Amino acid sequence: MKKFFTILMLVVFVSCSKKETTPATPNIPTPPASSASLIPLPAGWRVASAYNTTFPQGIQTYQFDSVFNGQTIRAFCLAYDSRNANFEFKPVLSATAKTVSAFVRDEPGQVYAGINAGFFGTPNQSFSLVQFNGTILSPNIKSLNRPFNGSNVPYFPTRAAFGITSTGIPQVAWIYHVGTGNDLVYSYPSPSPNALGSAPQPQPTASFPVGGVLWNTTSAIGGSPMLIRNGTIQITDAEELIAVDNNSNRPRSAIGFNSNGIILLLAIEGDNPPNYNGASLATTAAIMQSLGCQGAINLDGGGSTAMIVNNTSTVRAGGTGTERAVISAILIKRR
Repeated sequence: MKKFFTILMLVVFVSCSKKETTPATPNIPTPPASSASLIPLPAGWRVASAYNTTFPQGIQTYQFDSVFNGQTIRAFCLAYDSRNANFEFKPVLSATAKTVSAFVRDEPGQVYAGINAGFFGTPNQSFSLVQFNGTILSPNIKSLNRPFNGSNVPYFPTRAAFGITSTGIPQVAWIYHVGTGNDLVYSYPSPSPNALGSAPQPQPTASFPVGGVLWNTTSAIGGSPMLIRNGTIQITDAEELIAVDNNSNRPRSAIGFNSNGIILLLAIEGDNPPNYNGASLATTAAIMQSLGCQGAINLDGGGSTAMIVNNTSTVRAGGTGTERAVISAILIKRR
């Protein structure tokens, strides 16, 4: 009996040992995104499943075709989790203007989405910040001329920018490139209080406007004006000296983030009567706030508005229906 008991214990020990040394389950590829929404969706928004067919978890596209504040709006929003290290936020700049579709096509690797970015002029000059992996490819505009006392004089606006830190934390700020170069970027809790018809404010420094600190982003994009700051709509187009048909209904592009670190890219269709005229800055800000944005800035809009998701256009280009070539874009891609 003692011998039988010893043999039985040996069998149990060997059996348990085999279970403990069973190889771990192999890595399984991330499943496609589900139809469950990554963010709370207000009335009128829906998951645009057709655009999400090849997406992993943590990134989704939404569509709005309804009435917002009494106005017929068609818009698309791409949202992704900035805390997910598999996603890369990449502002890009081109030496010559090209469409957002071309930016997406020419970018190596897997690009989930692209949207037009900051402002620009001719010949092929960017007026907005483009920063990627710590390198500033283009600064926010540092001065511009506006009429005062019968003459055109230089003003020094602190314009809005959106950026992420090295750990993927998104933020918005009014910024200025202090000094003679472009690498020393300061952010301010309030914009420099410039106003048309008033004398220009001093050129921003480390101490003016009050509360300036070094901006600690690694990748960023400039735009104008600020739309939402600390969860509150705060449109500072007057202080930023930006006139982009502010009160008219136009195609609009914007970028922001919610309290969970979800980054949202928004494109509103416009200049496409009789159905979709677009939105004003105030309506754009209200839409971003309804989506939960704690911070948001306006990007170049009008005929420049374009969003490509999963290699497919979303909003129809304003006016002619043909994508406009732009200088900069934002790409969301696989790292």
